[in-house]
Amino acid sequence: MKARIATRRSPLARAQAALVADLLVAANPGLRVEFVPVVTAGDRDRSKPIEELGERGVFSRGVQAALLDGQADIAVHSYKDLPTVPLAGLRIAAVPVRADPRDALVSRRGALLADLPAGASVGTGSARRSAQVLAVRPDLKVKPLRGNVGTRVARVKDGELDAAVLAVAGLERAGLDEAIAEVLEPPSFLPAPAQGALAVEVRTDRPDVEGLVKRIDAAESRAAVTAERAFLRDLRGGCNAPAGALATMDGGELRLTAGLFGDGEEPPLTLHGRVTDADALGRQAAARVLAAREQAAQ
Repeated sequence: MKARIATRRSPLARAQAALVADLLVAANPGLRVEFVPVVTAGDRDRSKPIEELGERGVFSRGVQAALLDGQADIAVHSYKDLPTVPLAGLRIAAVPVRADPRDALVSRRGALLADLPAGASVGTGSARRSAQVLAVRPDLKVKPLRGNVGTRVARVKDGELDAAVLAVAGLERAGLDEAIAEVLEPPSFLPAPAQGALAVEVRTDRPDVEGLVKRIDAAESRAAVTAERAFLRDLRGGCNAPAGALATMDGGELRLTAGLFGDGEEPPLTLHGRVTDADALGRQAAARVLAAREQAAQ
């Protein structure tokens, strides 16, 4: 059998699709794969911050369209890029074992965040990362930063920026982990919900393909991102909201730490729940964060 995998054209997206392809072939001996590269709205406009592009799923809709149109059998996404409301006709058939979900600082000469000089420029295209950096170092200047992982690292190495914040997983998958000066640890720096995880999507009317893909699903990784994305979904802020969440296994239970970042927000909260109640745990966290925000506004 042959499986066509739709993916964005960026080097990181292609690397992630190749990882999934290797897993699929290992789990389904004899399977042949080919790649269907797609240009998304987020790829076409790299000049604006993501929050200003005016639509959700700017890095996923084009890939999903290729799947729905029959150009591909499988779609691979950075899970954090997917809107929290599923697209009709599609289903996440697998969440492979998650990579490191944390953020990292890339800096000139390997400086740590605490050691950057006052007024140093830190690049990021994320409102969440910006808020967390400024909460620790309000004297720094956050600059907008878009482009693929290699381009962002190069802007630091070339001296255009003093530092940048990127995902550890993206740097590792792109072969640029040597650029990491510091891993930014939770709970002071919470990653985006589902950061480090991949989503392998199929059409709901293709049970044959879904059966192949389900073989690479990792139950604990799926439970963790389910809790994190339920938190984001119930905040009603979409994938670009300045929200952070991280769920990990803790003695057989899920431990979810989550929060919103920005002026006047409450510190992140931590909840525990059963793995089978991952969605409910995320919803509970969102309800508590929203209640605290409403109370503070009164």
